[in-house]
Amino acid sequence: MGTIINTASVVLGGIFGTYFGRKISKNIQESLMKIIGIAVLFIGITGTLQYMLVIDGNNIKTQGTMMLIISLALGTIIGELLKIEDKIYKLGQWIKGKFNKKEDNYFVDGFVNTSLIICVGAMGIVGSIQNGLTGDYSMLVAKGALDFVIVMINGSLFGIGVAFAAIPMFIYQGIITVIAILSGNFIGAELINNISMVGATLVFCIGINLIWGNKIKVGNSIPALLIPIIYSLFV
Repeated sequence: MGTIINTASVVLGGIFGTYFGRKISKNIQESLMKIIGIAVLFIGITGTLQYMLVIDGNNIKTQGTMMLIISLALGTIIGELLKIEDKIYKLGQWIKGKFNKKEDNYFVDGFVNTSLIICVGAMGIVGSIQNGLTGDYSMLVAKGALDFVIVMINGSLFGIGVAFAAIPMFIYQGIITVIAILSGNFIGAELINNISMVGATLVFCIGINLIWGNKIKVGNSIPALLIPIIYSLFV
């Protein structure tokens, strides 16, 4: 239920953003992209530090540093070998062709960037796990409200392509929910925190791309989200 609500919010945000975006000048759109990039940077930073920093009395310590490095390194190697980001772009191109949007030069960029932003964040991961384990989808509803705003702004920048990011998000969060249902109590709090920390770091990378262009192939780092599961089996 939570994923359905979240999906609807993405579609509506994309439609609203595309409609109102036509009234916004190109200069304002470019400025908005930079500002949203900065916001995404800080969301990624705070999300990562939330799980990495631990207050021990008067001291601040870090945890999970090695896990984060290993996850990002191995995940990126796997993603590069599988060429995941290329496949995401090809999916965007396929959808673009199916909906006769061949003249829309921003369709695929909007689809890819928005898909990454709304998929790899900690709220989507944790919310889907909570939904599967306990049936509580309140976090996914809250994520839906945030996604509506983010996608609406992206819609003003990239156009209707952002609305189709609802497709991979629905599949992605649905798979996590089903895995959580099947795994039962195997998913502990520490594992959830580790996956969320990796996800928040990837969100930070998305912010870099929004500000300075596609400098990092974040799509190829998506497998990093799976490495904490393997890491937990050996550590």
